[in-house]
Amino acid sequence: MFSNNLEQIEALMTNFAVAILFLLIGLAIQDVLKKGNVPRFGRVFVWLVLFLGMAGFIAKGIIQFVVEANIQ
Repeated sequence: MFSNNLEQIEALMTNFAVAILFLLIGLAIQDVLKKGNVPRFGRVFVWLVLFLGMAGFIAKGIIQFVVEANIQ
């Protein structure tokens, strides 16, 4: 049972790591867009897409953790 909980926690942390990766990619893209004189709408659109991706991975990890914890 404890081993199975570790697998669930590992899956959850993997999703958080992917979400952090999205954030870091967003920071890098934002820096490039600022130097390229891209309009504000373009920068906001990039952040919107990246934050939705982050939220999706975090939500997926939490839902997966809760569902698997209730099954056992």
